[in-house]
Amino acid sequence: MIINHNLMANNALRNMNINSNNASKAMEKLSSGLRINRAGDDAAGLAISEKMRGQINGLNQASSNSQDAISLIQTGEGALNETHSILQRMRTLAVQSATDTNTDDDRQKIQAETDQLAKEITRISNTTEFNTQNLLAGGLSDTFQIGANSGQNINFSVNAMDAFTLGVADNAKSANAFAAGDAKIDGVQNAGRGLDAGNYTITVSKTDSSAGTVSTDVNGDLTNTKGLVISSYDKFTGDVDANYIVQVSKVSEDAADNTATEIKYSTDGGNSYKTAALSSGVATIDGMIFTLGDAGAPTSGAKFTVGDQYSFKATAATGTLQLSNSDGNIGGPVSVKYSDTKVKLGSNEDGKTVDANITFKNLVDAKTSTFKVGEVESSAASTANGVVTKEAVAAVGIDVSSQTKASSAITKINDAITKVSEERSKMGAYQNRLEHTINNLGTSSENLTSAESRIRDVDMASEMSEYSKNNILSQAAQAMLAQANTQPQQVLQLLR
Repeated sequence: MIINHNLMANNALRNMNINSNNASKAMEKLSSGLRINRAGDDAAGLAISEKMRGQINGLNQASSNSQDAISLIQTGEGALNETHSILQRMRTLAVQSATDTNTDDDRQKIQAETDQLAKEITRISNTTEFNTQNLLAGGLSDTFQIGANSGQNINFSVNAMDAFTLGVADNAKSANAFAAGDAKIDGVQNAGRGLDAGNYTITVSKTDSSAGTVSTDVNGDLTNTKGLVISSYDKFTGDVDANYIVQVSKVSEDAADNTATEIKYSTDGGNSYKTAALSSGVATIDGMIFTLGDAGAPTSGAKFTVGDQYSFKATAATGTLQLSNSDGNIGGPVSVKYSDTKVKLGSNEDGKTVDANITFKNLVDAKTSTFKVGEVESSAASTANGVVTKEAVAAVGIDVSSQTKASSAITKINDAITKVSEERSKMGAYQNRLEHTINNLGTSSENLTSAESRIRDVDMASEMSEYSKNNILSQAAQAMLAQANTQPQQVLQLLR
């Protein structure tokens, strides 16, 4: 028997510590729910679990990426839905313009709507964005990460969908002001698309340098002491030749000088009359200024009676305007008359036309007015590294201003509709593909999560049994330690 070393107590203590440590680990697992709380719990299992966990997180994020990609595609496809609607309307307008029951004015209205529709197609292309990325300007070329690992992605791009790229925009022509000193014509506008950019002239000629002409009095000499005196600066403003009958309809009651105070006149042979007041013997009819009275003193010395009649012929003034450039005349000369304020010059067949605003009395014989025509071009957007650096421009819509051009436009619009259909179809296919991708990612994530759980998560029932066992063993070891500590006391029996 020895008393320096209590080997039984040492053994009991060692086993009690082991059991206590095992119980502590079991309690740790039960409280965390994890079988591996530190690398020492299962070094190989930890490495495998972490690799699986990376895959699971990547799969979940890839699923989220795919959902975002679908949202991007749906945004672009929704915009193209409106582009499709606009193109269908443009096609309807082209069909409408292709029939000759429409006048030039009707086609101008159709063209005006077509221009606005083309501009809206381009505006949609310029402004449709997702997370600040432009989708339809032609610069989009995205890569979608749809897997947990490097290289597991798909590429997605969208062609430019502006009016110019689709072929439903045209270049616009604009006319500027006349050169200094050439303002014989009030202005020019609506330059036809067939005109080339450059200098143009409008040459003016008129049958009379000031106005229409007035013939001699068919009843006799106008310069007699009692008659109708036509002033030298008469300006007949009628559009057609007219035979005038002028009668005195009122005279003053002054017995000494029966001065005419009102006249009436007819241009239909006396079937109907209009009245005109006289002021000091002077009257104005359709721009003509004339007097009743003595040739020397027309407002005095001549006595009139109601019914005095005079007749004369007035010849209407006409003029011609000719559009030309350095290559020669464009179209034929166009006649104008006093009532005209706007006239279309040039050739309608090839669209080389321009509208001239005029005031007839301002036209001067054999004069030219010079102006310039500039061109506003439609264009696609410019992109660099997927970023739009210059937006697309639609100056005007496709030309439907004539039967021939409208018929040709139908084919071009059909082609544009096909292009948009192809792009929308591609977007729809990508969307369906991504939906399948999301389903596959979800399945993979679920199965990997199950495998990772088997490695990392604790079996609560099994671990609870292990904890109970270690706890009981720890208590038993503690009791045995107490027994072992009493063994050296037996030596005292030998020392009595």
